[in-house]
Amino acid sequence: MKKNILAKATALAASSVMLFSMAACGSSSSAASPASEASSAGTAQTSEAASSASSSAEESTAASSAEVQTSSGSKAAAGTEFKVGVVQYVDHASLNQIVENLEQELDAKGQELGVTFNYKDYEFNGQGDGTTLNQIASELISDDVDLIVAVATPTAQIMQAAAEGKDIPIVFSAVSDPVGAKLVDSLDAPGANITGTSDALDTEAIMNLILAQNPDTKKVGLLYSKSEDSSAQPVADAKKILEEKGIETVEKTGTTQDEISTAADALIAEGVDAVFTPTDNTVMTAELAIYEKFAEAGIPHYAGADSFARNGAFCGYGVDYKALGSQTADMVAKILAEGADPASTPVETSDSSIATVNTETAAALGYDMDQVKKNFEPYCASVEETTTNKEME
Repeated sequence: MKKNILAKATALAASSVMLFSMAACGSSSSAASPASEASSAGTAQTSEAASSASSSAEESTAASSAEVQTSSGSKAAAGTEFKVGVVQYVDHASLNQIVENLEQELDAKGQELGVTFNYKDYEFNGQGDGTTLNQIASELISDDVDLIVAVATPTAQIMQAAAEGKDIPIVFSAVSDPVGAKLVDSLDAPGANITGTSDALDTEAIMNLILAQNPDTKKVGLLYSKSEDSSAQPVADAKKILEEKGIETVEKTGTTQDEISTAADALIAEGVDAVFTPTDNTVMTAELAIYEKFAEAGIPHYAGADSFARNGAFCGYGVDYKALGSQTADMVAKILAEGADPASTPVETSDSSIATVNTETAAALGYDMDQVKKNFEPYCASVEETTTNKEME
């Protein structure tokens, strides 16, 4: 993406010196019209007119007061500008889709509501680095943003910790297990100044796809990063489901692209029949470097997002990140412009129930697409086709 977020992240990583922040000044004014009283004795009509004028003035004052209360307590006044921090964990296709669609929807919602969501001055990419993310959090708090959108679990955890005690709501996106990550008390009632959208994965559905394509599967590799809390639950679910079916599992992990590539080599050496990866950011960034290894070894790679398939994996299932970005923007608008309380705003999920298959990889594996669609049909709403994008979207 041609944005200033990469430049900002680079500058932050290069120096730990706090950036200058500009204090925004605001002023308000009120005007009062003094009432003149007639000193001479008036008629009943004059007295009634004066009473009517006084009543009208009181109603005008009350209306003015109500308008102020509404703009500060629930719906924003027309023309209001909100400063929205947008922090992306790392640059890869899934998260890029979220941010792009989030910003498009914020622009649309702003026009609809007559307000401005200013994210252009406050968007960052943490480059997958905790120190950089902490520096970004400090800058956004110094800038006194009205809300922070945190994309991916590590980002949400750091932003929430940094904003503790501050009146800055957090709206996360692409957090697979918000409760397990200790971001919210429950999905229905977050309980704090945070809520968001989850890319929780239907792991059982993906296991069904694996077995539908190859009923003779005996061994499945589980490829993920242990540094990502969001991968823990779907991996545990996959192990349980497969072991109950008498299928062996082999776990390999890594925390960098090079380590993931090495882990992929190890799974190939183990002779696995298929590989499963949840919505794991680390593996996603390495997908372009590993998909050909799996294809050449005759091993289909199944993952928890369509963006994996666009970067070479055989199949991505379930999470529509474009829709997730739009959902997240709608939530931001409700909180800032309509006064919704994050603590009582339920976490929203997205499961498109769509299997996205990379036709080039399918061909390399020797699969017939018509047969693949027939195999997958009972387990998803539809099967979409894609080809490999050699660059991050």
